[in-house]
Amino acid sequence: MRVLQLALRGVAFTVMAAVASLVSAQNYPVKPVRIVVPFGAGGPADLYARFLAQQLQQPMGQNIIVENRPGAGSIIGTDVVAKSLADGYTLLLMSNTHTVNESLIPKKPFTLMKDFAPVAPINYSDLILVVHPSLPVRSVSELVKLAKAKDKGLNYASSGNGTPYHMAGEYFKSLIKADIVHVPHKGSGEARTSVLSGQVEMMFDAVTTMTTHARTGKVRALATTGLKRSKVTPELPTVSEAGVKGYEATIWLGVMAPAQTPRPILDRLNGEITKVTTRADTAANWEKQGAEALVMSVSEFEKYLNQDIAKWAHVVRVSGAKPD
Repeated sequence: MRVLQLALRGVAFTVMAAVASLVSAQNYPVKPVRIVVPFGAGGPADLYARFLAQQLQQPMGQNIIVENRPGAGSIIGTDVVAKSLADGYTLLLMSNTHTVNESLIPKKPFTLMKDFAPVAPINYSDLILVVHPSLPVRSVSELVKLAKAKDKGLNYASSGNGTPYHMAGEYFKSLIKADIVHVPHKGSGEARTSVLSGQVEMMFDAVTTMTTHARTGKVRALATTGLKRSKVTPELPTVSEAGVKGYEATIWLGVMAPAQTPRPILDRLNGEITKVTTRADTAANWEKQGAEALVMSVSEFEKYLNQDIAKWAHVVRVSGAKPD
């Protein structure tokens, strides 16, 4: 009898907890929501997080606050979210940096698919390969030739270990079989400044942020990194077109929440984000920047994340990429 009573109490507690969670989700949100961006200000993640926050405030009925917590290749800010309450009020603006880091940096204070719940993807864009104008190359083939000829190799900037900029460089190195030295920075803004000043010779950067500098002659653009030419720079070949066959690397962004966040909250967030990313004005604006919306349900995004983790684990393995 005692055992039966304890079992019934356990069932009752579980039901009450589920009901409380549902009620909480139905009322969500009742206070400001924080989006933590584990990257520096001025990069694509920061820019799109602020755009998303602005667009979500009215339909969500609350202030959406963006907080930059860069460092350690996204690990510092990401860990902040991992340790936050699973109530939907602290979210992570993530990218394929996170799926790369699962294999590149296995010893982290969190595991992506264990400590986080998928919410929704945002968008993706190509990268653009640029060099400082002082470098005597005007094509990818000339860059490859120079990289192979240089005793100490060229150097390329990135916003930190595991970021799309880093892995784009490592993948490029592995295909052309030349040594190009990785120079990690604390954020994409710092990396960009290093290339613009000539301190670092080249970089794979987001089309959305580096194209303007290329058009003003501050850097020389050689190619873009997608499977097809970018609509923003149709005059540029893809890296694959330019001779490095099979090369493809993009940057994509998404939102995750701490694990155990109630599914109704995840679905609410997914629905509101999808409404923003699929609007005609959003699509038109992003097309000018070289970005395109990614649209998935919570379950579809979870599958996408697992596939991307597997993809970059393969690239890390074949390229021999290591944290610097």
